[in-house]
Amino acid sequence: METLELEKLKYPIGEFVPPENITSADIEKWITDIEAFPSSLEKEVRSLSSEQLSWLYRPEGWSIRQVVHHCADSHINAYCRCKLTITEDTPEIRPYLEAKWAVLPDADNDDIGDSLLILEGLHRRWVKLLRSLKDEDLSRLYFHPEHGRKFRLAEVIGSYAWHCNHHLAHVKQAIEHEGKF
Repeated sequence: METLELEKLKYPIGEFVPPENITSADIEKWITDIEAFPSSLEKEVRSLSSEQLSWLYRPEGWSIRQVVHHCADSHINAYCRCKLTITEDTPEIRPYLEAKWAVLPDADNDDIGDSLLILEGLHRRWVKLLRSLKDEDLSRLYFHPEHGRKFRLAEVIGSYAWHCNHHLAHVKQAIEHEGKF
């Protein structure tokens, strides 16, 4: 498989590039994407069999089940990072080893129901929090040691909206190709 084709499978909607000037319309669209994600994901995966949950979205990628569990793990971390940013002065967030989390027994099993429930409740609270933010909150920063830089909360909201759409595209891609590449 060609490098360009593999890159398209890895990033089916492209990589996240924040706009130079983030507007209130950008923020609202991103929050709406975050709000819609749990039901959109559930709609795609609710009737999949164990075999279908094993389908990969690209060669050497994660299975659909791992993507679902990863989204729950990632978005729990994102929600906590948002709250830390709002309540602390430029906190240093703690990275985690996503690839190792994805192979733990709770993240590599067919019972995706709990992760879907986590996403449903978590996203409701997260959206409530995000919609309450003022401009000064959106300008608050956290430091990500893995990237060696500070991120504005406004940009973080965009990156997680992208994350939702990115992994939803992965699930659709795995279903479309029936896990065969």
